[in-house]
Parts: sequence; C-alpha cells; structure tokens
Amino acid sequence: MGLSIIELLLIAIGLAADAFAVSVCKGLASGKPSKGLVFSAGGFFGFFQALMPFIGYLLGKTFAGVIEAYDHWVAFALLLLIGANMIREALFKKEEKATSTYRFGEMTVLAIATSIDALAAGVSFACLEFEFIWLVVSVLVIGVITFILSCVGVAIGATIGNKGGKVASIIGGVILILIGVKILLQHLGVINF
Repeated sequence: MGLSIIELLLIAIGLAADAFAVSVCKGLASGKPSKGLVFSAGGFFGFFQALMPFIGYLLGKTFAGVIEAYDHWVAFALLLLIGANMIREALFKKEEKATSTYRFGEMTVLAIATSIDALAAGVSFACLEFEFIWLVVSVLVIGVITFILSCVGVAIGATIGNKGGKVASIIGGVILILIGVKILLQHLGVINF
C-alpha cells in the first residue's frame, strides 16, 4: 500500500505549511531580503523537511513488528495529531517576533522545529509499507516543495506580512487530517480509492 502522487503532493504541502509560516515571518522581519537569504531559508527548511521523514521511516521500520497489527491506526493517529496541532497553533499560538537574522544555528533550530511533524509522517510511511524507491521519491518531493514554499514565504513576508502563514498552517493541518482519515477508511474497507 502506498500513496498516489496527488496524496504525496498534498502531504508535502501540508508538511511544508509550518516552514512556510516561519519563512513569512522571516521575510517580514528582514524587510527586503537578498536572493541569497531567500534561498538560504528555502535550503534549511527543505533539507530538514526531507531528512526527517527518512529518519522517521527508519525508526518506523525498526519497530514495524511491534506495530504491524495497528499500523493503519498509527498512521491515522499521527496524521490526525500533526494536523490538529498545526491548526491549534495557527489559531491560538501568540505571534512570535521574528528576527531578521539568518544565522546557521538559528536557522537550524527553526528548520528542525518546523520538521518534527515530518518525522512523524515518516513513521506513518513505514506503516504504509513503502518500497525504498517510493520513500526516496517522497522525501525528495517533500524537500523540494518545502524549499519552494519557504522561498516564496520569505518573499511574501517581505512584501505583505504574516497573515498568510496562519491560513497556510490551517489548510495544511486539514489536508493531513483528511489523508489520515482516508488511510484508515481504506484499511477498514470502507473506501477503495
């Protein structure tokens, strides 16, 4: 069992929503960032967003025997929790003041913080019994989508402001929840597409 290309793209967009929101804030704080800073933000967020599902997949495969009977429930629960948390943070988390710096340490911490949900998604990939080549394609798609959306986020933040970041997080959370529900319903035989 795997995901369709459309589902993979939706997951990638959903997972990239946090990085997009932080990128908007970075753009807002930096005023008019250079192309180097835009690509730097995209690179940090894209790299970690691709790395974390790979690590999650390896962790999931390590413990696959333990969770095999419940793998569809695990995938559903993880996607539900990730999505709900993204929506909750978008609606209730206080605005953090973004700094205009793009220092290595700060960007690494931000990139890791925004990609923790991708780690959990990687565990759900292991539950779906991905073939290794599909995992490689998935992490590359997730990384590229995050890179693009993060670059766009910095540019938007520099010109518009940070309202779009909250909307992106809410939409991303809803997408992840819907995909989790679909995985569960497919496994239970309620739907077959």
